[in-house]
Amino acid sequence: MTTTERENIYASWLQEHRGILFKVIRVYAHRQEDREDLFQEVALQLWRSVDSFRGDSSLTTWIYRVALNTAMKWKGREEARQQRVGEPTLIAETDQYENEQINWLYQQIGKLSKVDRSVILLLLEGFSYREIADIIGISESNTGVKIHRIKQQLAEAAKSTDHYAI
Repeated sequence: MTTTERENIYASWLQEHRGILFKVIRVYAHRQEDREDLFQEVALQLWRSVDSFRGDSSLTTWIYRVALNTAMKWKGREEARQQRVGEPTLIAETDQYENEQINWLYQQIGKLSKVDRSVILLLLEGFSYREIADIIGISESNTGVKIHRIKQQLAEAAKSTDHYAI
């Protein structure tokens, strides 16, 4: 593959799938500067993955896999860094949606483990259990168990905060 072909593929991936990238980044990075750092990290990994894409899965699945794996690794490094320097690890909402329920949902998703965040994000995007399992790298039955537990956790949180409509 020529450099020009690679650049064109990369540019089209970023353009066509930026919504996916922004959703993943929003779930894993809460401050604007963190989102910018994570976007750069994801973009770099996408660039590196252009030659690795063989078409065994859909391009959307591939993009999610690269973005989620990069975000989970980044989040782990960030949490370790924050503990070393004593920065707060609570969610810092800097941009709010007009809908209070969406803000609440993003806050709750942000409190989940890295893998659970990925699972629920993919579920909300309409992926099947099989597709989620393939992207995350877990079994389909484990995916179902995780989704069930996440739903229970969100329902309990909604009851305790009067967010019954979610």
